[in-house]
Amino acid sequence: MSLPRKLMIDGEQTVATTRTHVKVLFLPFLILLVVCVAAGFLIAKIGDQGDNVVGWVIVALALILILWGSLLPFLKWLTWTYTLTNKRIVEQKGLLTRTGRVIPLSRVNDVAFEKNLNDRILGCGTLIIHDASEQAGLQLRDIPNIEAFHRTVTNLVFDQHDTTRNDEAI
Repeated sequence: MSLPRKLMIDGEQTVATTRTHVKVLFLPFLILLVVCVAAGFLIAKIGDQGDNVVGWVIVALALILILWGSLLPFLKWLTWTYTLTNKRIVEQKGLLTRTGRVIPLSRVNDVAFEKNLNDRILGCGTLIIHDASEQAGLQLRDIPNIEAFHRTVTNLVFDQHDTTRNDEAI
């Protein structure tokens, strides 16, 4: 799910598009598994008694828990993207209301990354981008292959700053 062409400016090309690491889906998957096993066990346990109302209540509660604990986090993960172009970084998120943040590469002052032990094992991390605005830096959490993404962003920022300096010198 990269940046739509209608949102791109002239001469802009997508370099990379990513979303958070799939590790954020571990807990929603665990919730799905536990709810399904528990609901199946409870329905099988009361099935011998022939009480259909209790069975339907269990099914309804299980569906609500699956929707809230598994489906919504999955949709949030699916719709939250980070797109790196040759001119800017774009964060887009939201299910019903789409929001986003755009940082032009020419305004980026600092690019750093953080990796805790779990992130090092899974090969992901947090990319922190500070720009020349008064807003707090943009934190792109749980980016897969963080080192490669960091190098790509840094190279594009250096290229953008070199181009800006050359244009000012002319």
